[in-house]
Amino acid sequence: MITLKQLEAIYWIVELGSFEAASIKLSMSQSAISKRVQELEDAFDVPIFDRSKRNARLTPKGEELFECAVEMLRQRDYLLDRISSKEALVRRYRLGVTELTALTWLPSLVEKIRAAYPKVALEPSIELSSELFKKLENDQLDLIIVPEIFSDARFASTQLDAVENVWMSAPDLYQENEPMQLQSLASYTVLTQGGSSGTGLIYERWLAEHDVRLNRTLTSNYLVAQVGLTISGVGISYLPKNCLASIIKQGRLKIIHTQPPLPHIRYAAVHRADRLQGLSLEIAHLARQCCDFSHLILDSSLGENE
Repeated sequence: MITLKQLEAIYWIVELGSFEAASIKLSMSQSAISKRVQELEDAFDVPIFDRSKRNARLTPKGEELFECAVEMLRQRDYLLDRISSKEALVRRYRLGVTELTALTWLPSLVEKIRAAYPKVALEPSIELSSELFKKLENDQLDLIIVPEIFSDARFASTQLDAVENVWMSAPDLYQENEPMQLQSLASYTVLTQGGSSGTGLIYERWLAEHDVRLNRTLTSNYLVAQVGLTISGVGISYLPKNCLASIIKQGRLKIIHTQPPLPHIRYAAVHRADRLQGLSLEIAHLARQCCDFSHLILDSSLGENE
């Protein structure tokens, strides 16, 4: 008889690339993993893995079996989502967020998920938008919270809140009180987020649309570093307005108004349309409830000189 545990062994061997990695993942001995594979090979009377290769490589029949295994495991997860009570549901759930979410409302979301699904093992990951989307695409994450820039029919998206970014600098760097024309940015060093950042990519395109060419830029993949460099007077940067309100009030950052102003960045909770639909939709709903980019979970002394 074929079992889901046997198919799960095949799935993780392929996903992780070796019998050893699959045995660690499933908390089993390597011999037990090999036994499950052998049982399947005996049941179908065909080899599943090509033993002449060093890595765990599927045979043509093994590839067919793997595709079926993925579908059956997906149906198992769907059944668990629909039938199991939230209290009984036991599963690891891989959540990916960007740095801004991690620094603002991620703790609130984690608290809500744990209250609604006490037995779900939550595995958060904090990375750049492009890396999060790549991992979601490769089935390494279950849901990501990123700027709404990726459009793909394979993924379901739930709109969340928007972030208001404004140009900022150290007070001594830009002392004018009048709004700055966008073209004048070319006279300054501009601190930006790279093309791997959803926000960085959106603003890169927006500046190009307004025919703004920046002569001197410094790129940072980390929001905290970008804030620190701006406070230090290295250059002008676009930063989230509300969550930095306390630093602005202290007089260590100054808002620079521009014409036109920066567009808001809409965030979304995104998950694969063919994976964990029930649970992911509910977690996306929880994200919408607690999404709040207005407060940093950092000491207000961010960027202060020691």
